[in-house]
Amino acid sequence: MTDANGGVRTPLFDLHTELGGRMVNFGGHALPMRYGDGTVAEHRATRTMAGLFDVSHMGIVELRPAAGDDVPDVAAWLERRVPGAITSLASGRMRYTQFTTAAGGVLDDLIVSCHADCLRIVVNAVRTDADLSMLREANGGSDDGRVRIEVRTDLALIALQGPAAVDVLDRWAPAAADLAFMSTSTLPIDGVECEVSRCGYTGEDGFEVAIPASEATHIARLLLGSDEVSPAGLGARDTLRLEAGLPLVGHELTEATTPAEAGLGWSIPKRRRAEASFPGAEIITAQLRDGPPRQRVGIAAAGRRPIRDGAALSTSDGTSVGMVTSGGFGPTVEAPIAMAYVAAEHSADGTELFAQGRKGPEPCRVAPLPFAEHRYWRPS
Repeated sequence: MTDANGGVRTPLFDLHTELGGRMVNFGGHALPMRYGDGTVAEHRATRTMAGLFDVSHMGIVELRPAAGDDVPDVAAWLERRVPGAITSLASGRMRYTQFTTAAGGVLDDLIVSCHADCLRIVVNAVRTDADLSMLREANGGSDDGRVRIEVRTDLALIALQGPAAVDVLDRWAPAAADLAFMSTSTLPIDGVECEVSRCGYTGEDGFEVAIPASEATHIARLLLGSDEVSPAGLGARDTLRLEAGLPLVGHELTEATTPAEAGLGWSIPKRRRAEASFPGAEIITAQLRDGPPRQRVGIAAAGRRPIRDGAALSTSDGTSVGMVTSGGFGPTVEAPIAMAYVAAEHSADGTELFAQGRKGPEPCRVAPLPFAEHRYWRPS
């Protein structure tokens, strides 16, 4: 079912409209951009307490063993398509990686989680169909070849993010508090079996919860019943991830950018660099070894006017050195901030540049990422 804007409705659509969500078409899905109090209020609520986001537009795909195989065989199959280390992923753990092109570009970024009977991958909404086509082609052109590919359209996905998230979830699923960052477990929430993962896209501690679609509204209402939790929309999700310095597909991550340029070398361990058995390995490993020609950096404006996506960056003499990929106002840092790709020789923190704005060049400088400190929880 679609809404008036043509977007596919998630299982939480009716709840969003009941709560006053301003619905938009995002990646082909009807999702709230914001609620009554607005993006800044939702952003600050997430940084100080907890925000609840509908992320059911993300693609959830399970890769299962074919007859006679087991999960390690599936891991080896997937590892040939990503630069991350998948075969060493333990059950109950998660890993961030990318689908790359033969030229070293990024098709999509994804989270892989290991379960007793499958690998689950969560991919970006705008890339789901293309990712599935790529996986099916590698699987002999079908969903049932070297591995079994299952798209979990029966699930909803919500994200509970912020410093109060763990206390809220503890009331319904106490075992969630013991999960470390990038860990996952099947836990009951008010009698509903859910997959609870300690991860998220805000830079805050928090959880993503996969729920049977028929129970999504019930679980969301349950969590929103806590005084600490506010509904939050796409606007706050974007300002939070920008402050956290997290790249976004279609902005910082494209087929024209490599993981090395994007500052994602940490996601490609030594073994995978040595094996070089993934698409674009020669180019990516060379850049990781020798340094990429350009780098993803933070940009801080000198004034109060936001620097927008697509703004050209130049030196004081007008030499073009890069372009802004995401920009806006950071409610936590209370200043205009942006991310950009800048030629390596101009990427040092503090480098003074100019961003082309509507009224001409605006002074700015290269700033360290993230703008807001990450607060992921790891056991001491």
